[in-house]
Amino acid sequence: MNGQDNEKARVNPFFEPYGTPHDAVPFDRIRLEDYEEAFMEGIRRDNEQIERTINNPAKPTFDNTIIDKDDQTEGYYDLLDRVSTVFFNLLSAETNDEMDALAQKMQPILTQHANDVRLNERLFERVKYVHRHHRRLTPEEKKLLETTYDGFVRSGALLSKEDKERLRQLTEEASVLALQFSQNLLKENKAFTLDISDEAQLDGLPQTAIDAAADEARQQGKQGWTFTLDAPSYSPFMTYSTQRELRRRLYMARNTVCTHPNDSNNLEICRRLVNLRREIAQLLGFRTYADYVLKNRMAGSVRNVYRLLGDLIDAYRPTAEKEMKAVQRMTREKLEPWDTGFYSHKLKLKKYNIDAEMLRPYFQLDKVIGGVFGLANRLYGITFKENKDIPVYHPDVKAYEVFDRDGSFLAVFYADFHPRKGKQGGAWMTQYQGQCINRKGENVRPHVSVVMNLTKPTDEKPALLTLGEVETFLHEFGHSLHGMFANTRFESLSGTNVLWDFVELPSQFMENYAVEKDFLRTFAFHYQTGEPLPDELIRRIVRSRNFMAATACLRQVSFGLLDMAYYTKKDAFTDDIIPFEKRAWAKAIIGRQLPDTCMTVQFSHIMAGGYAAGYYSYKWAEVLDADAFAVFKRHGIFDQKTAQSFRDNILSKGGTENPMTLYKRFRGGEPTIDALLKRNGIKRQTN
Repeated sequence: MNGQDNEKARVNPFFEPYGTPHDAVPFDRIRLEDYEEAFMEGIRRDNEQIERTINNPAKPTFDNTIIDKDDQTEGYYDLLDRVSTVFFNLLSAETNDEMDALAQKMQPILTQHANDVRLNERLFERVKYVHRHHRRLTPEEKKLLETTYDGFVRSGALLSKEDKERLRQLTEEASVLALQFSQNLLKENKAFTLDISDEAQLDGLPQTAIDAAADEARQQGKQGWTFTLDAPSYSPFMTYSTQRELRRRLYMARNTVCTHPNDSNNLEICRRLVNLRREIAQLLGFRTYADYVLKNRMAGSVRNVYRLLGDLIDAYRPTAEKEMKAVQRMTREKLEPWDTGFYSHKLKLKKYNIDAEMLRPYFQLDKVIGGVFGLANRLYGITFKENKDIPVYHPDVKAYEVFDRDGSFLAVFYADFHPRKGKQGGAWMTQYQGQCINRKGENVRPHVSVVMNLTKPTDEKPALLTLGEVETFLHEFGHSLHGMFANTRFESLSGTNVLWDFVELPSQFMENYAVEKDFLRTFAFHYQTGEPLPDELIRRIVRSRNFMAATACLRQVSFGLLDMAYYTKKDAFTDDIIPFEKRAWAKAIIGRQLPDTCMTVQFSHIMAGGYAAGYYSYKWAEVLDADAFAVFKRHGIFDQKTAQSFRDNILSKGGTENPMTLYKRFRGGEPTIDALLKRNGIKRQTN
């Protein structure tokens, strides 16, 4: 058979069983042209199934209407879901110009299709009938029915024909702009480099940062040292460099991305997105977009969000002001934003004799992986085994099989560790296959992935992490446990498919372990000598855990205030973004605000990442995670009985019940802010 015959015989990988271990995505067989073909065929099959459902002569029931719509185990919606999942995950983790162009082409088509489903009057009539007349349902079935009906209503099913058409226009434009926002941000972040040829300008930098910069320069075909806006490059430079002017250049580069007069400017995109979302909410009968969002959140109302943020400002601002005054005393110069990291580091050294570089040799990535996996084993009895037969989309990615305490297969786990050209900044958890129980009664297990931008290895050294990067790993791993332990009937209610201000509980909960001596003892060994992290360094870690904690809290609160300021607008938003931003978060800002810097244009969470009117969720969930970890502290941080309760009542339940119901079942009562205040040293611990 010649090459042409082989091409004719080739089947789009999305159209057939993958034939890989655990039916994992065959990244090595997927071509760019496969995506569009699979998207269009997926839409066709989707429409075909909808026609079968709405033309079913039988009376609408939960089984022939709701489950038919939700169940993806017999191919009804499977193709569109599987291609969308792979494509959009890679668009964040491993994109290129061709992928970006295809995304711009497909986004309006996919949004139009989603609108066609949600605004299909005949389909909604069947859903509405089942909502009013149904058999006795299990609690999970009832939750699915309520979620489905509410999803149609919140997507415009009750609107007039004219308003439905307007809603289509608004949602399609918003989806395209959100994509453009992300693409602009990635392009701007990757375009900037700080290139140094004079070795004297490396003064103060740790050798790990110098080696990484030399490696980056070599990869880009340059001489000398190259620093980028990726966190593993940017953060050490801002912390250690004695070159104030270079710190200023790097700071201004990062904090003015997407504000310049070029094709990547996001200012007008942000203004338009705020107005589109406001109009969508008002078309659906809500006063503001925040009111629309918070109707389906634990917080419940704008008032409750502002109460939380206000309480945090009242509790933390006095301490934060003292923290910043202490930093200012470290220099005779006027403290500028590009000085804060440098002088706060000096203050931390003075007070606690500790910094990130002292710890880095003890946090070799391979050992950290073992420590994190070992923690999951100690708490829940699960084990991880790398399987190199599972295809991956980049050599940096590792794929693991995860097995439960009884040896049964639990999940596929992908870990993608390091920054690269086609990868967004930050860290996130996602999945390539959700958990559900199909109609044959089989428990379809999830394939979850964590994507991070941790310090890369160099020719001289393995990947050595900071304590902050260890915390990032633990955070995303907490999300992945939420996905891996999923044990529900319906995929749309499984894993991390929970109310948005509950989703950060499992992730932030895991961060608590980063400063626990008994956990550090399991993996923190010097990468050269094998010596364990000394007790004295661990004591300094524990003593310094609340260093600048109040300032860090106010930073998060400021982001929450900014988010709410945009999405509580009831009138058209016409302000200039930059001055509006400065006013919006002023109550939580300590120190001078620079006139040209802008967070909004790079604030992916609230512009393109699903956290619009929801950024407060991090602080909301932090109250929960501190309260939950207090239970572990009382019974023992590795206590398996407590861990099993956390797994059974929270991690495995997904969105099948109200999250406060789940939390109280674990905790025995509602959370209070006290545990957080005590953990951060704002409120005195009592025995």
